[in-house]
Amino acid sequence: MKKERFKETLAGYAFLSPALIILGLFLFLPTLLSIYYAFTNYYVLTPDQTQFIGLDNFKRLFSDSTFITSLKNIAKFVVFIIPIQLGLALGLALLVNNKRKSTIFYKIAYFSPVVMSLVVVSVLWLVLLKPSSGLINSILNVFGIKSQPFLTSPKQAMYVIIAVSAWQGAGYQMLIFLAGLQNIPSEVYEAARIDGASKVQQFFNVTLPMLKPTSIMILTTTLIDAFKLVIQPMVMTQGGPLNSTLTPVYYIYRSGFTDRMVGYASSITVVFGLIIIVFTIFQRKLTGDDSYE
Repeated sequence: MKKERFKETLAGYAFLSPALIILGLFLFLPTLLSIYYAFTNYYVLTPDQTQFIGLDNFKRLFSDSTFITSLKNIAKFVVFIIPIQLGLALGLALLVNNKRKSTIFYKIAYFSPVVMSLVVVSVLWLVLLKPSSGLINSILNVFGIKSQPFLTSPKQAMYVIIAVSAWQGAGYQMLIFLAGLQNIPSEVYEAARIDGASKVQQFFNVTLPMLKPTSIMILTTTLIDAFKLVIQPMVMTQGGPLNSTLTPVYYIYRSGFTDRMVGYASSITVVFGLIIIVFTIFQRKLTGDDSYE
């Protein structure tokens, strides 16, 4: 019996080994290296001169106005994208939550931006939002509204990226909300109707409470994805104008790959990673999510 259990255990680890190796190489090892390099002055062009400098990178980081600006930008993005994208996703899910054949077309239409590359989506909207010849400004001009600077304005650029991101990502959350809606027993709605509840009352007293587990899961994943914003500002604005769309992840990229200061970029990574962890724990406590405790 012991020999058979040993063989079963060995076979189980053999099946797990490819995933564990990949996780080790592309998740755990980079994490450990980032923590190590955060305490050094590692510069790509002079790796042989790398020295342990303690907390110097972190002291520099907290007095870095560009990093503070990137945190403010991502905070603005998170505050706006969460209610907009989740509200849009829930609204779309409610629209397609019926058994009509025509809803298949709308499901595909709403979900199609999700399967497109973020780079392609960013380039598409970059063309549409051109101040001089973009389609969006041409439509605004038809209604007597003057052309807007959009991505060339420090006041508008981040809000444009928020709108584009919500449009691109809402379809994925829509499908998850739709699955949650279809798992709600019809008997619950029937009982609510017998009690005289209106459609609005059913939504607030039946639909939303029974969607809570689904909503918490979507909120958590969307929150983490929002903090990782990088493709849209990288392609559409390069972090500008005047760093108004610079995000921490993009700043990490610029510091590590453009400026080649791997040690400093690693310190940003460590601090920003801790911020994400804290926000995720706070969000779970705030929403009463005890599913992992």
